[in-house]
Amino acid sequence: MSHGSGKSYAPEFVAALKDAGFDFFAGVPCSLLKGLVSQLEADRDARYISATREDSAIGMAVGAWLGGRLPMVLMQNSGLGVSVNALASLSTMYEVPTLLVISWRGEGGNDAPEHIMMGEIMLPILDLMKIQHRVLRGGEPMGPQVGWAKDVMLSTRQPAALIVPAGVLE
Repeated sequence: MSHGSGKSYAPEFVAALKDAGFDFFAGVPCSLLKGLVSQLEADRDARYISATREDSAIGMAVGAWLGGRLPMVLMQNSGLGVSVNALASLSTMYEVPTLLVISWRGEGGNDAPEHIMMGEIMLPILDLMKIQHRVLRGGEPMGPQVGWAKDVMLSTRQPAALIVPAGVLE
């Protein structure tokens, strides 16, 4: 459930993804994304594959794109560190648009100690990789955020990221 409002926006987010044409989903689960994972696993039309590593999920997304799918990869922000090489040598180099949905563990220093540093450096890493990103906020419509990401992905042929703070998709 969402911290504060008591509402998970996962159903609205999945509906927005499907409405925008996303049809392949892979990733490594995170507690901040548990509502999203549950929605995807319960949806018979969603092709969700749980990966063992985030860079493997990026590889799956590249294959899905080459096979005519519109891919999304979900991960904890620590998985962004694991994915840097796959993003740089596959998605970016070969112009494969992929939506990255990244949980923001350690945001504002409020988390387990092992998440604090990645919480601080995630946005600068995305900036250095030239991956455009936005932060999802509970209470804001999900459709326009997903639409923005899709437009960025397809117009630049590069990944785009939606960052998920605690409570939005739980």
